Amino acid sequence: MRQWPTPPALLLGAALALLGLLLATVLTDGPQTPAAPEDATGNNRPSTSAPPTPDDDSAAQLPARVPALWPTPRSVRPGRGTVRIGGTVALHSDSGTDAATLDTVARTLREAGVHQVRYGDRAQRNELLLTIASSAGQTSDEASTTLRTLGFEPSRTLPPSGYVLAAGPDDKGRPRIVLVGADPDGAFHAAQTLAQLVRPVGSSAPRAELPAVHIRDWPATATRGIVEGFYGTPWTQRQRLEQLDFAARWKLNTYIYTPKDDPYLRARWRDPYPAARLAVLRTLVQRATADHITFVHAVSPGPTVCYSSPTDTAALTRKFRQLWDIGVRAFAVPLDDIDISRWNCSRDQSAYGTGKAAVARAQADLLNRVQREFVGTHRGAAPLITVPTEYTGARSSAYKRTLAARLDPAVTVMWTGAQVVSPTLRTAQAREARSTYAHPVLVWDNYPVNDYTPGHLLLGPYEGRDRTLPGAVAGLTANPMNQAAASAPALFSLAAYTWNPEKYRPEAALDAGLATLAAGDTRALTALRAFADVNRVSRVNAVQAPGLAALTAAYWRGGATAEKALRTRLTDLAGARETVPAAFRSAASPWLACAGDWARAALAAMAVHEGGGSRSEVRSLRAAARAHTVHNWQGRTREVEVGTGVLDTFVARALGET
Repeated sequence: MRQWPTPPALLLGAALALLGLLLATVLTDGPQTPAAPEDATGNNRPSTSAPPTPDDDSAAQLPARVPALWPTPRSVRPGRGTVRIGGTVALHSDSGTDAATLDTVARTLREAGVHQVRYGDRAQRNELLLTIASSAGQTSDEASTTLRTLGFEPSRTLPPSGYVLAAGPDDKGRPRIVLVGADPDGAFHAAQTLAQLVRPVGSSAPRAELPAVHIRDWPATATRGIVEGFYGTPWTQRQRLEQLDFAARWKLNTYIYTPKDDPYLRARWRDPYPAARLAVLRTLVQRATADHITFVHAVSPGPTVCYSSPTDTAALTRKFRQLWDIGVRAFAVPLDDIDISRWNCSRDQSAYGTGKAAVARAQADLLNRVQREFVGTHRGAAPLITVPTEYTGARSSAYKRTLAARLDPAVTVMWTGAQVVSPTLRTAQAREARSTYAHPVLVWDNYPVNDYTPGHLLLGPYEGRDRTLPGAVAGLTANPMNQAAASAPALFSLAAYTWNPEKYRPEAALDAGLATLAAGDTRALTALRAFADVNRVSRVNAVQAPGLAALTAAYWRGGATAEKALRTRLTDLAGARETVPAAFRSAASPWLACAGDWARAALAAMAVHEGGGSRSEVRSLRAAARAHTVHNWQGRTREVEVGTGVLDTFVARALGET
C-alpha cells in the first residue's frame, strides 16, 4: 500500500526476598499457588536473594532465576534449583514432533555444550532427559509422567499454538525438561523458549545450567506476522530468509509476500513464473515451512484485470496452481492502490455499470470464483485474503456494503485502521470494521514502513494499539522498512505485543529488540540505544529523542553530572557507525553518518558554550549533517533527518542563535 505524505529500601528488599522464598516452596500447578511478582517486562521473577554458591547445600531450596523471556509468557513459575545439561542428553519425542522442532532443540543443546544427543534412548544416571510432545490433548504417557514427577499436572486444554515447558529435578533429583505443545506449532514455540533459557536475550554466552521453571503460554491472536508490502528498494533473497528465521525465533507465524518489485505479482501477473524465479520462491516457501510460518503469496491483478473475464480468472488460478506445486498453501488477491474510477475493459462496463458499488460487485465476483474454483478445491488451503480498495476506516460506504454482502464469507479482509498509517488502533474501531466488512479482519499495520517518509528511520517500539485489539481481529501483520536489519526492533516489539498484549511494555520490548541485534556486545548495545533514541519519531511514536532531550534539558539546568552524561551520550552517538553490528550498519548507513555529524557538532557546540572551541567547526559539522540525502521510491532526493528538533535545537542554542 502506498503511504501518502502529510504536510527505607533495605527492609523492603528483605521482605520481598522472604516472600519470594515462601512462594517458591509451594510450587504446584494448582489454583492455590500464588503467582510470583512481575519484573519490569511483565515476566514472573524469583526472589531477590543472592544466588547460592556451588558449595551451598541450600541451593536446591532457592527459587531459580529465570531470565526475561520474549515474547513474555502467560505464566512463568520459578522452581527450586537448576537443571544441569551435561555433555550428553537423552531426547524422546512423539511421532507428531517435526524435524524443525527437533533441529531447534538439538541446536540449542549443542550450544549449551552437549556433544551427544541420544534419540529414544533411556536416560543414564544423572543424565538430562528431554521429552517433547506435540499434542497436549494426546500427551504421551512419558511426558505426562515426567510432568507429574516435576510437580505439575498435564494440561489438556491449551489454546492453539500454546505450549507448556517444565524444567527441574524430578522427585528423585534427576534432571528433566518437558516440552508439550497444543499442536506442532506449540511444540516449536516451546523449543524457541528453551533456546532463550539457554541463551537469554542480550547474553554473550550460553548457559550450561538452566533455571528450574514451569511455563504455560499461548498467543493472543492466531495470525502474527510481516507483510512485505513497501515501495522502494526490495529486500534481497538473503534478507527475506533472515526475516523468516527472525520471525520464527520470536513466534511470529505469517509472512505475506507482496514485494512491489516482483513483476509476476503485478504487471505480469497473468504469466507463470519462469523456472529460475520459481526456484527462488521455492526456497523461501521451504524455509517458511521449516520455520512454522505461513507463507502467503499475494498476486495483485487490480491495475489491469478484467473482472468479468473467464480468461483472467483462469490465469489467476493457474498462477496459484503453479505456486501450490512448490508448497504455497495461503493466497491473497490484494485490490488496493488502484484507480476505480474507470474499468480496464469494456466488458466490465457492460456487466457491472458504473460507481464504487459496481466495482465492489465485480471484485467480489472475481474473488468468489478464486475461492470456489481454487481455494475450495484444494484441501489444506488457508482462507483467501484480499485487500479491498477501500481498506481504511470503519464507516460504511456503498463500496463496503456491497463487498460485505456479495463476498464469500470465507474470505478474510485486510484493513489498515482509521488511516493508511494509523497513529492508534482501537478495539472499538476494529469491531466496527468487522461489522462493516462482515468478514474476518486482518490488520495490515503500516509500521515501521517508511516509504512515505524516506528521510527517517523508524526505530521506535510498536505502540498506540489497544491491549484488547489482538482478540478482536483475525490477526496483525506489520509492513516493515526497506531497511531490513533496521526493521528488527519494531518487528520484535510487534511479536511481543501480538503474543501477549496484557504484559506488553513498549520500551522494555524495544530495548530487548536492540539487545538481540547487539548479541551480547555491550558497546554495540550502547550505540544502538543512543541511535534508536534519535530515530524514533513517526506517526506512531510522537516523541522525538526522549532520552537525549532529557539529557540536554538537564545540561541547560547546569551541573557537572549533567554535563558528563550528555557528553557521554553524544560520544556514543558519534561513534555509533563504527560500533553497531555490520548488517545494521549497512542498512542504516546514511542515518549513522548523519547522526555522527550531528553528535560531533553538538560536542563542538558544547565547547563553544563553555568558553572554548570553534564556531566555524560547529557550523561546518552542522552543514555536513544536513547534507546527507537518500532517494525515495520515486527517485526523488530527500534529506536524512536524525533527532530533528533536539540535536539541531541544542546546537543552535549552544551557539547563542536562539
